[in-house]
Parts: sequence; C-alpha cells; structure tokens
Amino acid sequence: MLSRASGEDLQNEFILSGIIDKFMLQFEMGWKLFQAALRYEGDTLAASGSPRAIIKEAYKYYSFLNEDIWLEMLNDRNDATHIYDGEAARKLTDKIIGSYIQEFLHVQKELLDLYGDRLREF
Repeated sequence: MLSRASGEDLQNEFILSGIIDKFMLQFEMGWKLFQAALRYEGDTLAASGSPRAIIKEAYKYYSFLNEDIWLEMLNDRNDATHIYDGEAARKLTDKIIGSYIQEFLHVQKELLDLYGDRLREF
C-alpha cells in the first residue's frame, strides 16, 4: 500500500523504485476513476481518454479535487518513465510522500462520502 511508503528504507533504490511504480499505478487508477465518475454523471468528455482533459473536467464536478496537484502528478507520472538517476528518484519519492499520498487519501474519502456503495458501479 502506497500510504506506508514513509515507513520504508528510503535510502534503498529498490524501495524508491517500488514507491514510484506504486505511485504510477495509483495515479492511473485515480484518473480512470474520475473518468468513470464523469461517465456516471453523464459527462460526454469522459469518452475522450485524455488524462489531462479528464482531470480538468473532474475538477469542475468535484471541488475537493486539487487540480494543480493532479496535473503535477500527471507530469511526474509522464516524466517518471525517464528517471535514470537516484537523485531524481529521491525527489519524486519526496513529492509522493509529501503531498501525493495525502491527495489520494483525501480524494478517496471524498468520493466515498459522495458516492458510497455506488462506487462499485463505476
């Protein structure tokens, strides 16, 4: 679980790599959940498939969503496939632990409060 990342050995490059991989997976699941929620709400943009467009549209529906953080996550997700040095991995891991995990947890709570069991329909 990504939320346990801060308790891991952050000096170990394999741990850093695992945190980054889990972040990338969590981000993918997040924007695709927004896409499904938009589809559920009847928004036609949900068919676009573009993560940036989905995030921007989701922000219109969900005021609890931090659009700037999600767009930053999108950029970091795109750049993460080109991280080849340990310093860049550490910087991204610091961002993941410092703000991205909290945003994932916040959005999870808000979506559960909003949709509850209906999330299973998505």
